[in-house]
Amino acid sequence: MHELSIAMSIVDMAIEEAERREVTIDAVHLELGALSGVVADALLFSYEMACAGTPLEGSRLVIREIPIEVYCPACKEQRILNSMQWFCCPECGTPTSDVLHGRELAITALEVRDERATAAVGSS
Repeated sequence: MHELSIAMSIVDMAIEEAERREVTIDAVHLELGALSGVVADALLFSYEMACAGTPLEGSRLVIREIPIEVYCPACKEQRILNSMQWFCCPECGTPTSDVLHGRELAITALEVRDERATAAVGSS
């Protein structure tokens, strides 16, 4: 299950950023393409395991799934594929291998809480 090693890498990167910025992370936002080879449910489960006992324990992993988008050479348009097995334009049926989106596996945002600012407001 390579999702666990991916989750551990996400947690490591997020912890490093949280320590650098001196903030608490409430959520990690991720774009996950249909061709990434990663199963979203397995990654969510693995993320919880990877966070256990770390500063990210209790945080959320928010996954935005990215469909496969290709460029059709006949239509000269970008098209969303209906199937991972059939790389043909859904409009005209022309085969295409020009993948524009769908391979993503990227952290796009962190939801953070600045504990120092909260402490300063609370002590006023």
